[in-house]
Amino acid sequence: MASLFTKIIEGKVPSYTVGETEHSYAFLDINPLHQGHVLVVPKKEVDYLFDLPEADYQELWTFAKKVAAAIGKAIPCKRVGLAVIGLEVPHAHIHLIPINNVSDIDFSRPKLSFSEDEMKEIATKIKAQL
Repeated sequence: MASLFTKIIEGKVPSYTVGETEHSYAFLDINPLHQGHVLVVPKKEVDYLFDLPEADYQELWTFAKKVAAAIGKAIPCKRVGLAVIGLEVPHAHIHLIPINNVSDIDFSRPKLSFSEDEMKEIATKIKAQL
């Protein structure tokens, strides 16, 4: 069975897409820690990030770097933090999170909620910077 992220990539589950390349896909986290929290995933469904083929792994990080720069331009923050946890969905992914303090990237914090219009606006702002 395909993972939730594969269904998002295939367009079977809606998402707030930020950008994509031939091998990677970026979209807003629907349970964000901060406005502009983006997930960057390989299009190839691989559970563990370090099991990706080398070329896909390198491309994923190159794309994540570009997405992080776009987030930094679109969302006011001191920097864009990143986390790779890999336990919550069986599909490798990188969290890119605008942060102002170390505690902003604490996954035990309550998640935020934004309206559909706010999510679309956030995605559009980041896309415009890519």
